[in-house]
Amino acid sequence: MFKKAVGLVLAIFFFLLFAHITFASEQFKTDATTTYRVMPDGIVEVQENIKIENLVSDIYASSFGIELDNITPINPRAKQDGKSIPIEKSTEGTKTILSLNFEDALVGKGKIRNFDIVFSENSFATRTGEIWEIAIPRLSDEANFDSYSLFLIVPESFGQEAYISPKPQSVIVSEGERVYAFSESSVSETGITAGFGLFQVFSYQLNYHLENPISKTAEVSIAIPPDTAFQKVYISTIEPKPNEVSMDLDGNWMASYALAAKQRVDVSVKGAVQIFASPRPFFKPPPQVLDENLKPSEFWQVDEPKIKGLAEKLKTAEEIYNYVSKTLTYDYERVKPNVTRLGALAVLENPTQAICMEYTDLFIAIARAAGIPAREVNGYAYSENPDIQPLSLVADVLHSWPEYYDFKKAAWIPVDPTWGSTTGGIDFFNKLDLRHFTFVNHGVDPTKPYPPGSYKLGPNPQKDVFVNFGQLPEKRISTPEIKLEAKSLSFLKRSFSIVIENKGPAAIYDTSYHILFDKSEVKSERLDVLLPFSKVETQISLPFSFLAKNAPSSLVVEVSGSRAEAPINKTQIVVTQLILLFIGTIVFIAAIIMRLKKISLAFLVLSIIKRIIDYKNTLVNAIKTKIFKKSQPFN
Repeated sequence: MFKKAVGLVLAIFFFLLFAHITFASEQFKTDATTTYRVMPDGIVEVQENIKIENLVSDIYASSFGIELDNITPINPRAKQDGKSIPIEKSTEGTKTILSLNFEDALVGKGKIRNFDIVFSENSFATRTGEIWEIAIPRLSDEANFDSYSLFLIVPESFGQEAYISPKPQSVIVSEGERVYAFSESSVSETGITAGFGLFQVFSYQLNYHLENPISKTAEVSIAIPPDTAFQKVYISTIEPKPNEVSMDLDGNWMASYALAAKQRVDVSVKGAVQIFASPRPFFKPPPQVLDENLKPSEFWQVDEPKIKGLAEKLKTAEEIYNYVSKTLTYDYERVKPNVTRLGALAVLENPTQAICMEYTDLFIAIARAAGIPAREVNGYAYSENPDIQPLSLVADVLHSWPEYYDFKKAAWIPVDPTWGSTTGGIDFFNKLDLRHFTFVNHGVDPTKPYPPGSYKLGPNPQKDVFVNFGQLPEKRISTPEIKLEAKSLSFLKRSFSIVIENKGPAAIYDTSYHILFDKSEVKSERLDVLLPFSKVETQISLPFSFLAKNAPSSLVVEVSGSRAEAPINKTQIVVTQLILLFIGTIVFIAAIIMRLKKISLAFLVLSIIKRIIDYKNTLVNAIKTKIFKKSQPFN
């Protein structure tokens, strides 16, 4: 009689799946292939193909089961050689167990049982805003298959691949689908995260409450969301309008207001932000800024022996990320407003008391000690996890994550070791998702500028940060407004004031303004960036010539698709020059007469004034008569 291996359990790690194998590996060879086929509506059809080969002649598998944790499989079924196998579903708490018994006895060394278990699942793929996101967590450590492969099939209707991690072994596009192939080694560490779509869009409204407590006018600045290599900001309104918007060393956009003594002002900023999966072309920080992002601070103790020791071992940003995400433990009890920030050194001594600030601080401190420029980001990060989602849902408690500077990509690269830790190992290093919205960057200073949500007044501050999935605004391109104004008119020169203002909604990069007299360019200046609600002012003087001989007919200013023209009144220049010349002559003669003391000063002044008025009237009438005669029709 042949012996039976009854109750054979083979478990594979799907989403929160706890897996184990209860049979001896020397008795069976087990190969598994998992296919996740994502349907256009987001439902995922999971097909597990199992091959069990007998390695001995007197033992065979008579049953099989999988255990799913926090997953409710939809319509589970099993087949072998095209025939249905009865499947039983039972639950134990949060676990669902799928069991099947084989009716035939497959006996003999080398015999292979090949069967499929199929079910549907509705949480692996979710649509968030403009993006389809897919999360297939890692294979269980206990699922020791002899061979394992995984296929992810995604409809092309999901759009362009924004990111996918880890890198698949191959990608095949066939019949409206993309087929991604992965090996066991690639999915055993981090599982699979992928996003499809060109970009994510959030709409936002941010409220700021400002006060000038002193008894004289003072300037107050607030930080509004900036552009980065991974996000483009559109500002629809700022009420009230700031006096100026400028950029600090960390790339933050600072809107300034002049507040009168004891004045309070509520500022509202509304708009949208476009989040990208890969860095877009963006201006590079100067070397001195990168040097600032290597220095120690109150929370980034770069020079401490413990930090320096870790930096000597963890030489790359990825090694630092892996260490931080695996060493620290998220303390959900500390997630609350006004929590005390521990800093890098303190969290090393208390690794189980970390929240996002400590994950970020430790990464930055080790990276800077290793010679890698790093900084902190404060902002909004969308999560379905209610334990790490106080991110502006009730109180304005924001998320923080680090960035490091990649010299090859010439960009600040965001990573999130906090989420790498709290998601059980999903990779937030090689590809950050499209859910992180930067409010402020902290590099030169670890705490300033303060992010939106921090500008509050009174003992019971209200909620001030509102972020939701949104759509791109209709107006996305800024057209600068150009104002030309004549400022001075003298015998020597005439000058114009030029004001170029960006009234929104987006920043303008890598442009130049051009100043022309008639059709000849006389001045050109480069503008690296013109922020929304900021302006550039300059002046230009007309070339001097007697009686406006060389004066241009018009002044033209062009910048970024905008053009403004101011006609130049040569007649006025001629009149002014002649009047000034006449005045100079009279003054000269008067000085001589005064010196000879022939007449009184009062009589002389009155005579000069009368002569100037008469001369001006005569000159103007003569010019008008000349112009009128030129306009008569020919007889």
